[in-house]
Amino acid sequence: MPADFEAMWRDLAPVGRSSSSGGYFRQPFTAPERELDAWFAEQCAARGLEVERDRFGNTVAWWRPPGAAGPAVLTGSHLDSVLDGGAYDGPLGVVSALAAVDVLRDRGVTPSRPIGVGVFVEEEGSRFGLACLGSRLATGATDWATARALTDRAGVAVEDALADVARGEADLLRDVGCFVELHVEQGRDLVDRDVAVGAASGIWPHGRYRFAFTGEANHAGTTRMEDRRDPMLTYATTVLAAGERARRAGQRATFGRLDVRPNGTNAVPSAVTAWFDARAETAEQLDALLADVERQAQERAGRDGTGLTVTPESVSGAVHFDAELTSRIAGPHGWPVIPTMAGHDAGVLSAAGIPTAMLFVRNPTGVSHSPDEHAETVDCLAGVAALADTLAELAA
Repeated sequence: MPADFEAMWRDLAPVGRSSSSGGYFRQPFTAPERELDAWFAEQCAARGLEVERDRFGNTVAWWRPPGAAGPAVLTGSHLDSVLDGGAYDGPLGVVSALAAVDVLRDRGVTPSRPIGVGVFVEEEGSRFGLACLGSRLATGATDWATARALTDRAGVAVEDALADVARGEADLLRDVGCFVELHVEQGRDLVDRDVAVGAASGIWPHGRYRFAFTGEANHAGTTRMEDRRDPMLTYATTVLAAGERARRAGQRATFGRLDVRPNGTNAVPSAVTAWFDARAETAEQLDALLADVERQAQERAGRDGTGLTVTPESVSGAVHFDAELTSRIAGPHGWPVIPTMAGHDAGVLSAAGIPTAMLFVRNPTGVSHSPDEHAETVDCLAGVAALADTLAELAA
């Protein structure tokens, strides 16, 4: 008998978890993430699901009862994490999908359309820098020639990282008629509404940009302040300006990753590279946010005698999930429909023309991408029931 939701969650809890922070390190194609991949295959085998893989490392397990035909209903999420991330972002959608299949079977439901449980790789972009890499490759939004050369911080290319990964030749999305992704909410909207489950209306446009500040390395003690060409000062001013600009406009601006050269305590840096994550309600607002931050950074660089180059690394437009599909699954239950500022594989599939919806499970603190990310078991089980109801409706 396959394990129930709580037993599956206990299985996953220790995998890739830091003993010091309590956070998770499940980067794509590393040992912890591969352990989760093997666990997923075992769970699918226990349920008699047919596992298919594509050449990029994505996986779909199919429930195809006799007579099931027509466009398939796909659900699922991802198993990788950000650096020192939380337990729920991604895996909750995968475990809930397997548990929802169990619920349907316990109810005696036999779907007339195939149901797939999918796992997309490198959703977070935490290793190779491009978020939703697996789903982008599966949909063709990113081509293999571009993706294969992406490298991680150690210089390992995607192509080399995939060398020892079990892969196949399946076109996983060929017969998919719609996609529903369940995810922990990464905010407090459902908490404020006092409801356990909600649906998504869409995703804000967002982008990741590399700000490369250059200056002149020098001695921290003997170099007068007025003689310095210090890129760290330019960077620091830019961070403050970006935060203030986004705060006034109700947008999002984050510098969360930094590389300093030569990175010495007693040396003025020669270079500071910083990665900027920007999000806004519309594409026009996103462009304006980036333009303002870059303009202020360039003006400051001119005063500091430093240089600046800004390079987009990934930019995703606004996503509006299928309104008819969302209404069909949320309306009968009275689930609220709310926007999200976080990117998801669902957004990539939606942009590729696949009718897509999302379900959110309440997060009591609203904290995500952190060891403090959480969802109560009772709410997770409500999410499983909601997903089971949704799959029964869509696969009827």
